Amino acid sequence: MAYPNFKPMTNLEAAILKLQQLPEPEVRQINDLLDTLLQKYNYKQEHQSSQCPEWLELANAGLSDYLSNLEDYEERLARGEIQW
Repeated sequence: MAYPNFKPMTNLEAAILKLQQLPEPEVRQINDLLDTLLQKYNYKQEHQSSQCPEWLELANAGLSDYLSNLEDYEERLARGEIQW
């Protein structure tokens, strides 16, 4: 049988229904846990957005230098200037 007005619950709606069934002390514990999770999430967001471009730039620069030095080494090795 089809239910034309049926809409599946979102995770938020399901969580709210469960919270409404808990006694107040447990709701306070959940609230504290949510505060902790939000702090971690906000910290992660702030540091990822501010540090990622610098880290990526440094990593690319290091790789670029490495490849350049490697090519130079291979050329010198091929010319016999150095031996392995």
